[in-house]
Amino acid sequence: MATLVLTVAGTVIGGPIGGAIGAALGSVIDHDLLFAPKGREGPRLSTLQGQTSSYGTPIQRIYGTMRVGGCVIWSTELIESTTRSSSGKGQPSLTAYSYSVSFAVALSGRPILDVGRIWADGKLLRGADGAFKSATGFRLHRGDEDQAIDPLLAAAEGGGLSPAHRGVAYAVFEQLQLADYGNRIPSLTFEVIADAGPVSIGAIVADPSDDGIVGDGAAGTVTGFAAYGDSVRSAIEPLAEASGTWFAPAPGLTDARLVQRGGTVADRVIDLGETIADGATPGAAGRSIAALETVARQVVVSYYDPARDFQVGVQRARRPGAGAREDRVALAAAVDAGSAKTIAEQILAQGEAGREQRTVTLGWDALDILPGTCVTIRDVAGVWHVTHWAFEQHVVTLVCVRLAARTAAARASPGRLLPAPDVATGQTLLVVAEMLPFDDVLLAAPRLTIIAAGTAPGWRRAAILYSVDDGARWVNAGATAAPGVIGRIVAMSSGGSAALVDHARWIEVDLAHAEMTLAGADPAALAAGANVALAGKEMLQFGVADQVGMTRWKLSGLLRGRRGTEDAIGTQAPGDPFAVLTPESATTLDLTLATLGSPVRLLATGPGDLAGPASAVLTPDGASIVPPSPVQLDLREIGNGDVAVQWVRRSRTGWQWTDGVDAPLGEEREAYRVTIGDEAGVFRSVSVTSPTLLLLAAERANGTVVAVRQVGTHGESRPARLAVPAWIT
Repeated sequence: MATLVLTVAGTVIGGPIGGAIGAALGSVIDHDLLFAPKGREGPRLSTLQGQTSSYGTPIQRIYGTMRVGGCVIWSTELIESTTRSSSGKGQPSLTAYSYSVSFAVALSGRPILDVGRIWADGKLLRGADGAFKSATGFRLHRGDEDQAIDPLLAAAEGGGLSPAHRGVAYAVFEQLQLADYGNRIPSLTFEVIADAGPVSIGAIVADPSDDGIVGDGAAGTVTGFAAYGDSVRSAIEPLAEASGTWFAPAPGLTDARLVQRGGTVADRVIDLGETIADGATPGAAGRSIAALETVARQVVVSYYDPARDFQVGVQRARRPGAGAREDRVALAAAVDAGSAKTIAEQILAQGEAGREQRTVTLGWDALDILPGTCVTIRDVAGVWHVTHWAFEQHVVTLVCVRLAARTAAARASPGRLLPAPDVATGQTLLVVAEMLPFDDVLLAAPRLTIIAAGTAPGWRRAAILYSVDDGARWVNAGATAAPGVIGRIVAMSSGGSAALVDHARWIEVDLAHAEMTLAGADPAALAAGANVALAGKEMLQFGVADQVGMTRWKLSGLLRGRRGTEDAIGTQAPGDPFAVLTPESATTLDLTLATLGSPVRLLATGPGDLAGPASAVLTPDGASIVPPSPVQLDLREIGNGDVAVQWVRRSRTGWQWTDGVDAPLGEEREAYRVTIGDEAGVFRSVSVTSPTLLLLAAERANGTVVAVRQVGTHGESRPARLAVPAWIT
């Protein structure tokens, strides 16, 4: 407020003339001290989008909508989680590590409305729909003066040691999963929405200066701006470039104002024929025109382009004629391509017009024509900008530079954009089954196989919890694997056999979204294990996959009842789950033997599960640790009504049958439990150690059923049954 002080002092000392001198001197002091350009650090295109964590870093004040990096103001160390699984008896356990981190990022030194998209290492972490692509908790504090302390910061630091950061907008991430970012905190940028819609330049310059700078001379708006720097001037000076204005001292109750370049409006008219006090001769003291080569031939403006996800755009303006100089302007504001092009053309036009200067001398009553004033000179064309002012021996000397007329609004293309994919994540889908492992490992405890995906293509993974005590206690089971191909059975033909390739029957499935696809496989690929799927409780393979709708597929060329699931053939119903089984998309959960026969509850929470986690309940029955049921039950008459019942055992391992001989036993010993009975019940149970049993004539007198179970290390297989007809003498 030096202008006001010196004006009052001058009036007291020397009356009106002293007041005029005081005002002029005060303005000069304001200009030299408050707005001197040396040593100022303002916003740069490279700094606004760079995430920082240095103590003492200025926090930008956001206006409109801008993409900024922010400053990390609090963080935990990396949080390590472990998931341990066993590959089976005699095999070493496998420990998987995952990492997360919690931290807070300051976004704006003034209140904001919201945060839109968030980028992590250039990829979208949060899409336009508000859904996160990686699992994290997220809270936004909008910078209100009454905002509460964040609960996570209070819990970590203590309520009395954690500030509420009132007046500062900041975001808190809670346990952001880091698997997608190399197990480190990624570089984040935020689409910060501080004001709804474009914001006027005049309103912006008034706010950080506490209304000390009047911006009503600054026409136009910007999409967004981040006021950042070590002084008021350095923070808002980019807006002068954006609006084609400059700072000028303003006598009165303000420190400065922005003066508009160009146009035909002037603050004062200078008449060179006016009489100067004390008989001095008035008039023009000189006129000069600099050579064309002294000004830029091309002006390049770089800026933040909202049409390019606020990436840096470049627009150019070029003039014909002599010269080779190129001027570059880094406009640290968000404007559209046309506005940036217009700015470049206006700067270029002003460079050409500014080659002409005039020096005029006037009387002391022209003391109030201060630097920054726009004037017209009578009988001289154009509008002029006063750049220098001198007062000596009652004569005011002004140096004036010609101003270019305002250029017409230009049209420009922002260029081609390759945005980070913003694919919806959708809700998590979960398919859980107990089955023999893919790799033929002999397990010592039950294992659940988990296949997960989402209802939209952007789904990536979900965190898994499980409970073996009906939800009283939940255990972290890590995260799901790569997205699987999941759907529902909608129709199927009846019957089927596991004995041959079934070309007559089919299954129709509806997949979760249109980006999921299926493909056929030839016999060699099927033999190598391709196209294994879970349909209800049956594991099968399909050789033909025909798309019959946007998400509907018809599967045929079926190999049924794979891995000992032949009992499930034909048990499916519409609505039963369907999932393609691959090692890449399967997550395994190893349980204890004590969980057999008890329900296991699972929850899977992904970034898009705003309505709640996906859930599943499964009761392990030992299908992953007991041998498959025997096959090829047959009988052979041996006379007098006695028959020999025979069968072929199977194994939990050796499914590829690479050596062409019997599959390995896979159990501690070979043993079977055989029950013999009829409709009235079981009347004999016998244990044998070879795949054969003698059935006496008396035991088949009225017809009977033989049920054979292989006894494994960890339990019995499901029964294989054979109906033995009655013996007629």
